[in-house]
Amino acid sequence: MTQPQKVLLLVSVGHPPPVLLREVEEPISLQLGLATVVSKTALPTPTYAFNKDRGQYHCNAIMRRLVTLLEPGHSMVLGVTDVDLFVPDSPFVLGEADRESKSAVLSLARLRQGADGELLRRRLQVEAVHQAGHLLGLSYCEDPRCVMFFAQSQQDCDRKQQSLCNNCRNELNKLNR
Repeated sequence: MTQPQKVLLLVSVGHPPPVLLREVEEPISLQLGLATVVSKTALPTPTYAFNKDRGQYHCNAIMRRLVTLLEPGHSMVLGVTDVDLFVPDSPFVLGEADRESKSAVLSLARLRQGADGELLRRRLQVEAVHQAGHLLGLSYCEDPRCVMFFAQSQQDCDRKQQSLCNNCRNELNKLNR
């Protein structure tokens, strides 16, 4: 008997262009075998997560809110936002995932820098697959071309492929057993 397909709920947080949520569905499905559903509920700009000293939004506060949107049938949730994100030990993050709570958030704020529509779409797809990969249990990869490589700049993101390297693909297969 095959396992039921895991379902990733995609949620708009703030004001990302609605079309961009649809743009990540196919790569996530293709690369990770996850079904995706775009939530009918959109969250407003997460003012509760704003840190005025940093001028950024705290990932964990947003992810705690995202978890509340999970419904039966959804395995995990990924929020896509337009606000600049941080975690305490880092100047910024493109996104963050928490395997325990099955929630992740991804920001367009830094992906937009120096990007036209096509490049922004590609960056968003790469980072969405990356965060969803973490939700499935994948760790960071050493291969700078692998989608699971830890991108710390737009250049890192642009170097990555949308796909998993062989090591990460094998790891995903093990996790899915």
